Amino acid sequence: MTQHDGDALPLLDSSVLDRLHLELDHDEGVWKVFIQDFVALLPTRLERLRSALTTGDAVAAKDATLSLKTSSQMVGAERLAGLALDLEGALRFDSSEGDPSVVLPRIATTHLTRIRQCAEQTSYLLKRHLLGFPGRV
Repeated sequence: MTQHDGDALPLLDSSVLDRLHLELDHDEGVWKVFIQDFVALLPTRLERLRSALTTGDAVAAKDATLSLKTSSQMVGAERLAGLALDLEGALRFDSSEGDPSVVLPRIATTHLTRIRQCAEQTSYLLKRHLLGFPGRV
């Protein structure tokens, strides 16, 4: 996946949400709690990512990116996961080219705005899905 490929993915993969609902519905709404937890933890994940990138902490940046990517995949947030994958590639490639305290903030300026915007859209759609208004994804 190259930079901006993540933008081409759908915001949500409804088949993942449907599968979550089917697999966890017997547990009296656990699927809703799972999605609510993702939405509730998203600001913290984004802040960890921002902090790690802007302070030049390569290990924390990779960990925060992996956390965002994996959790997004688990709820079907395909575009957000794709943007995290784009960031993961940039961390792998660009961070090897110099001082992390210089390179990582540059990576942040390239990736964080799109990730934040996508996270807001994804949260909105997931909340609508929980209310029974899945909308267009």
